[in-house]
Parts: sequence; C-alpha cells; structure tokens
Amino acid sequence: MPLFWLFLIVLAIAAGAYLLARSRVLSMAGDDRRALHSLPSYYGSNAAMKSAVPALLLLVAWLLAQPFIVDNAVSSLIPDAAIADNSSRALVMAEVRRTADGLDMAVASGGLTEALARSEGLDLDVATSSLQEAGAIVTSQLTEPVLAAAQQFRALNTIGARWMSVAVIIVALIGATWGIREASPAFRARNTVERGVRALLIAAASIAILTTLGIVLSLVFNTIEFFRLYPASEFFFGLSWAPSFSGRGGASDLGILPLLWGTFYISIVALLVAVPVGLFAAIYLSEYASPKVRAIAKPLLEVLAGIPTIVYGLFALLTVGPLLVRVFGDDGLGWMQAGTAVMTAGLVMGIMLIPFVSSLSDDIINAVPQAMRDGSYGLGATQSETIRQVVLPAALPGIVGAILLAASRAIGETMIVVLGAGAAARLSLNPFEAMTTVTAKIVSQLTGDADFASPEALVAFALGMTLFVITLGLNIFALYIVRKYREQYE
Repeated sequence: MPLFWLFLIVLAIAAGAYLLARSRVLSMAGDDRRALHSLPSYYGSNAAMKSAVPALLLLVAWLLAQPFIVDNAVSSLIPDAAIADNSSRALVMAEVRRTADGLDMAVASGGLTEALARSEGLDLDVATSSLQEAGAIVTSQLTEPVLAAAQQFRALNTIGARWMSVAVIIVALIGATWGIREASPAFRARNTVERGVRALLIAAASIAILTTLGIVLSLVFNTIEFFRLYPASEFFFGLSWAPSFSGRGGASDLGILPLLWGTFYISIVALLVAVPVGLFAAIYLSEYASPKVRAIAKPLLEVLAGIPTIVYGLFALLTVGPLLVRVFGDDGLGWMQAGTAVMTAGLVMGIMLIPFVSSLSDDIINAVPQAMRDGSYGLGATQSETIRQVVLPAALPGIVGAILLAASRAIGETMIVVLGAGAAARLSLNPFEAMTTVTAKIVSQLTGDADFASPEALVAFALGMTLFVITLGLNIFALYIVRKYREQYE
C-alpha cells in the first residue's frame, strides 16, 4: 500500500474515533454538557490522539528500522567470492539497491512482469536489457549474485511494507477503540489531552537536540575510522593537501592546515566587507531613516538573503573576478593572475552576508528601550553621541550574535568558494591567489572515485568534525565575551 494512502487511512480512523467518542459521551450525558467533566471536543480529541499518535509513531519507527534490517539480511546473502578485489561489500550493496530500483522501473514500464522479476531463474541478459530499456542506472556489469540479492531485496521490502500497513492500521484501530471506550461523563478527558499535547511539545522540542546528537555521532564514528587508517598527527599538522584516489597510485597527503587557512582567510575578507556595511546600514535604518525610506530600503536589502548561493558564485566567476583582474591584473597593478582568488570569493560572500548582519542588528538596535535614548538626550548628548555611547553598548551582545551568525554562514559556504576562489589548497598571505576551504573539499572528497572505506573518502568526516569543533569553540568564546561585557554594563 502506498505510504500516502496509509497515512490517509490513519487520519480517517482518527477522525472517526473523534466523532464516535464525542457522540458517545453526549448520549451518555443525555445531551447535557453540564454533566460532563470536560467539553465534548476533549473526549473526541482523546480518542483521535490515541488512534493517530501511536500508529504514526509505529509508522516512523518502521520506516527507519526496515532499511537497516533488509540491508543486513541481503548483505549476509552475498558471498565473499562475489566481491571483487577493487570493490567492497558497501559498493556491492549500492549496486544491489540500484538493480532493485531498476527491476521496479522495468515492471512499471511493462518490460518485465512481476512474476518474472521475482523468478529465481531470471536470465542475466534478459534482466540487463530490461533494465537498460527502463532507463535504470546500473554502473557495473550485472552478475548473478547481484541479481539474486536485488530480487531478495525487493521481496523483503514488499513483505515489510505489507506487514507495516497491517500493523499500523491495527494499532490505529486499537487506539480508537480504547479512546471511544474511555468516553464517559466522569472521565477527565481535558487533563489527558493536555498531558498528551505537552508530551508532543516536549518531543518536538527534543527533535533539534536528537538531530544534533545524531549528526555528532555520525561524524565521530567515521572520524575514528579515518584515524585508524591515517595518522592524526599528519592530518592536523600536515602542510600539504594532495589526495591520491585509488587506482592512480601514490600516497595521499591529507594535511588540514591549508584548508583551514583558506577557510579563515576567505571568511575574514567576507566579514571585513559585511560587518561595517551591514552595521552602518542597520544604524541608519533604525536611527536616521524616515519611516518611508525604512519601509522601502529594508525589504530591498533583505532581498540579498534570498538569492541562491549558486547565483552569487556565478556573479563572482563572471563579473567580480574579471573586474578584479582588470584592476589588479597584468593590465593594472600586476598582482592578480586569474579571476579565481580569495579576494573574489571574499567580496561576493561579504555581499551575501550583509543582510544577515544588517537585519539582525537593526532588530536588536530597535529593541533598545527608548527611555535610554531620552535619558541621554536629557543629559545634553547629541544623536550621534547617544548612538555611540548608549545604543550600541546596550545592543552589543545582540550585534555580536549577528556577527557570529554571519561568521558561521561564511565558514560553511561552498558554492561561492568553488566558483570564486578556485580549488587550490595552499598556505599564502596573498589575497589575489586561488585557495579553497574545508567545505569545498568535503564535497569533492565525497563525490570522488575513491572507495567509501578509504582514507580519501573518510577524510570528509574528519574535516567536518574539525569544522564542527572550531565553530563550537567560536560560539563558546563569543558567549563568554558577551556575558562578561553584559556584567560590566549592568
């Protein structure tokens, strides 16, 4: 059964439980609402909640657990002899999943019947031609073990989906029956519903924490696996970044220092552009601009935040880079050899970050109480003196937070760096040379042709973990500075 229809069935059962519980409690009270402990809607909501929530939780848990169970079951069926020396079980399983998807496409297009797709005697040539006609992506030569594993993969997924539908509907019906039977005038339905809503709110609030924990754990385990294959000392203190993918020979140099230098260098240039422009724009909009000017200028400024980063990257590649070459290149000062450089990416990234600084700083400055301004004016201070000595110190913690948000956005940017700064990993102070960042190399390492179990692929997780720790340290340091200043100001 399609997932959408299963979801609709659960909602229909919950809606039916709501109506039945509500009508049941009203009939038991003789349509006298004064005889009820709670409003009739609470009795219906209790039945609907007990019907829908457990069923949907079971659905989500099943969808999360089934891929792991099926993958483990199918992986155990693949003999070691079917795995080539230059491959791995993970790559074979990826091919099995692609073949299974191709069989589904072939059945849907009519190139294969369902019975033939499930048949253990399916000929390899017939299967290959059917997959090609259906447009399936199969990157290697189809083999008998892969085809058999793909058929088993489809069969287990089909069985799992069928049992999932049955289990979810049964749980929804049991919950509906339970909620309807509880509907009696003396039942404290409002208390039960409010406790349930509070539990749902707690669960929603926990999603962010659990998501962060999952991200950290996924990085930690793969980072540990990387350091089992590659020395940590060479990674953290190496001055060269030269990965050599499998099949090309040579050893890989995976030193992170050139990448960190490029990341911080480009981010510093971007912040040097974004912070002054964004902060001055926020001061003008909040303190000097008339309501008409503010109503027009602020939305126009915030449009910059809605432009896709790939568009900024193209702007850096096609406009800013050639413009800088004309000014600082051979025809100008002779400092710049190509359009891809730290300065190109930094300037464009700084333009992208202006609305992050200006919009947040503007809201923070406007939040400063007007009484503080009036007190400063009463003491004889001018408007500029009030802004400099009263408003900005009071808004400084929030402004630091806005700058930190912009810095985090700059550190995590990828497309502008790829198109505007190049891909060269080097240690240099020249802002007119091409460099790259940690995020750009994470993308390139995970899209390369290396085995996922190799250091060249696992290094992406070590890079991500290092960037995570650095960003966390910056946040802690900024929080310390803000709290210390706030204590002195108060």
